[in-house]
Formats: sequence, structure tokens, C-alpha cells
Amino acid sequence: MRSTDKSSILKLHPNILLGSKAHLTIVLTIFAQLFFLPFNALAQENTDNAVILEIAPKLSDKKTRNSALEQLIASDAPMSREWLIALLDGVLYLRKSDSLPVFAEKKGKSFKIVNASNGNHEGEAGRREVSKIKINNAIRGKLRAAIASISLKDDDVEVRLQAVKTMTRSLNDSDLAAISEYLPEESDKRVQKAMQLALNLADLSDADDQIIIDAVNAIGINTDDTVTQKLRELSTQTEAPEVANAASESLTVIEKRISLYEKIETLFFGLSLGSVLAMAAIGLAITFGVMGVINMAHGEMIMLGAYTTWAIQTVLPAFIEYSLFIAVPAAFLVAFMVGMIIEILVIRHLYGRPLETLLATFGISLILQQTVRTLISPQNVPVSNPAWMSGLWEIDPALSLAINRVVIFFFCLFIFFTLMWLLKYTNFGLKVRAVSQNRQMARALGAKSGSIDALTFGLGAGIAGVAGVALTQLSNVGPNMGQAYIVDSFMVVVFGGVGNLWGTLLAGLSLGVFNKLLEPWAGAVVAKIVVLVFIIMFIQKYPKGLFPQKGRAAGD
Repeated sequence: MRSTDKSSILKLHPNILLGSKAHLTIVLTIFAQLFFLPFNALAQENTDNAVILEIAPKLSDKKTRNSALEQLIASDAPMSREWLIALLDGVLYLRKSDSLPVFAEKKGKSFKIVNASNGNHEGEAGRREVSKIKINNAIRGKLRAAIASISLKDDDVEVRLQAVKTMTRSLNDSDLAAISEYLPEESDKRVQKAMQLALNLADLSDADDQIIIDAVNAIGINTDDTVTQKLRELSTQTEAPEVANAASESLTVIEKRISLYEKIETLFFGLSLGSVLAMAAIGLAITFGVMGVINMAHGEMIMLGAYTTWAIQTVLPAFIEYSLFIAVPAAFLVAFMVGMIIEILVIRHLYGRPLETLLATFGISLILQQTVRTLISPQNVPVSNPAWMSGLWEIDPALSLAINRVVIFFFCLFIFFTLMWLLKYTNFGLKVRAVSQNRQMARALGAKSGSIDALTFGLGAGIAGVAGVALTQLSNVGPNMGQAYIVDSFMVVVFGGVGNLWGTLLAGLSLGVFNKLLEPWAGAVVAKIVVLVFIIMFIQKYPKGLFPQKGRAAGD
């Protein structure tokens, strides 16, 4: 190597000619720094979190409370948000023996405590061993604002969005400064939109009329309660006519949108109620419509499906999120088997005698109810909603749909089309239709009508059991729950056309919508009476329902 090249390398790397010991020292130093880096970070985090040890005792003293709170809010410690939330929720305590700040959860007559500085469990403490750090309403307001401001930096999009919504309800200068600071860095469009709305709302309080008008136009059609309230104040309290007109026009458009959303929500609740009615009636449409059997124990098949769901959640408490996926086939099998047993032991001997069938199945319903009361409980039993079926689906601030009802509506459609496919495209469905249309001819062609009747009755009962699984997410589970749906199920089947599945679905959905449209001005009870009177009048005019049945029962 030339000397010029060697000198240039030495300038860049002056230690290049050190001995092997020097090289080893450098390597070991780098390795040590890398190895101990996580521990150094942990030590730094514990140091940051230790700030609560200094601040917490000051928070319990009225003289130093405000300054300590400001210090806590300004802290960049990793757990600062958790401390503020705990203080707001009233779970931040001091252990009297050593003034250690702890998170305390009441457990019977004692408290389960966790070290607030490092998250370590500290066992349990008696009521007299800890003292609660108390706050007043003024401090609560500061805490909410501080939590929202800190949440703007959270990695979770939902946390940031909720923080902006919280700040929007009561904007102040510090909130606006924080939103303005983080808006350019925000990547999620929903959070950006919420931040921009907050800034526009702040402009509505500006002294310049043109800025206010621009803010009104920028807000556009936003149905948030804060927006409508602010626009109402502008339209009635401002002295500038241009501002008042702009606010009034915007408010009129928003109110029309809210009115439309209310109608959509009413329609959704009607479809939701209708899907419940249809699902409860689909099984009855098979046993009553296809077989001509008046099954007064149909409601108890729904009840068995609901109790199957309860039993699965009781046996498998760790699988609540997946319990419904297990409960649907299990409830179908339980109700299917019970239905087949009822058909073989009772119904089979009463074909052609509808009054005796009605009395027999009514007795069976009482037996099943009393069996559940004796073996399980006469009281309602709890069935949990999985997290994925809980909460609301917020389409707009003025339009939110219950997720469990949305799921049940599509589940009803799934059950309906699955049953339609089974009856239309399978060998079993062909035999069911043949027996229902002409029993004697079906027998002559080799169909075993006795087996077909048992399987068909079991199928109707199984569908009712699946309906019971869905109803656990909407209503109480008790021995009498089936009785609430038996009358409505018969009503839906008769109105839609006895034995017609399409008629059952359309009748259930239409009656649900009709009922919900009447409720706002007639009330729930009167609306139900009006629906019943309507069906009576309809049946008098069209005794075979919306879709008359074709087959052996068509002339009955």
C-alpha cells in the first residue's frame, strides 16, 4: 500500500494500528453496552416512574395539591396516563406505613394493591392501612383535559380519537394548542377529521364574522351534538345577520340529516325485531306449515337452545368469545333430538287430530318448563355477550347500530337460506316436499313417511334451538322465555302463508318494521294490539296468507 493511502486511512481511523488487546477492549466495551442496554432502559423507566413517589404525598395535601397536580401532568413518565386515570377514577391510594402510592382494588373487606411506580403486586391491605387520594370537581376537570392531551400521543388510533372527542366537548386554549401541534403528524383520517372539527368549533367563537362563516361552511353536515348546540347558539344569540343566516341554514340541513338517520334507525330496529320473529317462526313454519302439526312446545325448543348456550359458557368460561360458535351446532343437536323424541313418542300417534295434538304439546311445554326449573333454576340465568358482539357500530354521530342486532339479522338470513338450500337441493329436502304434498304417493314411491316425519319435526325443533342461541344475546334466559315467542311465531306463520318459508321471512320482517313504526306515537302495547288487529283483518280477507301453501294442507 502506498504511504499516501496509509496516511489517509490513519486520519479516518486513528486506532487502526492499535494492538490486539486494544481491539479486544473496544469489542468488549461495545458488547457490554449492547448487553446492558435493555437493563439501562428499564432502570431509566423505573426512574421516570419513581416521580409518583414524590408527587403522590403532595396530592393528598390540600396546600400542595395543585402544584403537585401540575407537576404530575407535566411529567413524561411512561405511566403518567395511568396515574391520572387512577386519580380520576378514585383508585389511587397511599399506603400509610410507608406512604407508597398504590392502585387499590376493593376485594371484600380489604384492598388488592399494586405498586403505582413499577406495577408490582403488593398483596392485600386492610381499609385502615391505605388512604384514598381525594380530589374535587375542579381537579376532575383538569384531569380529564390532561388525560385527553396525553392520549393524543397514544399508539392506539381509537384512544386518540376518543381523546379528541373528549377535548371537543369543552375546548380550552391548551387543548387547541395540543390539537394544532399533533394534527400535522396525525396519520389516521378519522382522527384528522375530528381534530379539524375541533379547530373549526373553536373558530365559531372568533370575533371576526368572516372567520365564523368560514368555520360554519367548513363544518358542513356534521351531526355531532356539540356542533348542533353551537350552531343553535349562533343562530339565536349573534348580532351579525350574516352569521345567524349561515348558522341557521347549516342547522336546517343538519336537522334534516338527523331526521333521516332517525328513520333509518327505526327501520333497522324494525328489521332487527323482524329477524327475531322470523327466526323464531322458521322452525314452526316446518312443523306447523309442512306437517300440519300445532306444536305448542315450539317455544320450549327455543328455551332449550338458550339453556344450551348457558351450559356451554358455564362449562367453558375461558372461551366466551367462541362460545356461540360452539353453541349453535350444540343447540341444534339438543333441540333436534328432543324434537324427534316428541314426534316418535307423542305426535306420531295423533296425526289427523289437531285438538289432541295441541293439548299434548301444551302439556309437553309445561313438563319441559318445570324440568328446567327443577334441574337448573326457576330464576333467569346469565349469558354473556362476546366482545365482538358488544357495543355500537357508529356510522355517524347521529346513527349508531347495535352490533349484536346487526349480527343476528344476518344470522337469520344465513339460517333461512341454508334451510331453503336443504329443502330444495338435497335428497332429504326432496322427500320432505314429496311427503308434504302427497303422502300416499310418496309412500308408493318408496319414501318412508314415518322417518321423514320424525326428521322433519326434529329439523323444525333444531331451527328453534338455534333461534334460542341468538335470543340469548337480546333477552333474558329463563324457563318462560319461549312463551313470549310462541304466539308471535304462529302469527308470523299464518300471516306469511302456512308452510311457505319465503312468506315466513317476509311476514316476520314486515311485522317487525310495522310494529316499530307504530311505537313512537302509539306506544309498545298499543302498537302490538294494532298489529294483531291488522293481521285479523288481513286473514279475513286473505285466509291463506301472503303466500298460500301448495300441497296436501292447502285445502285444510
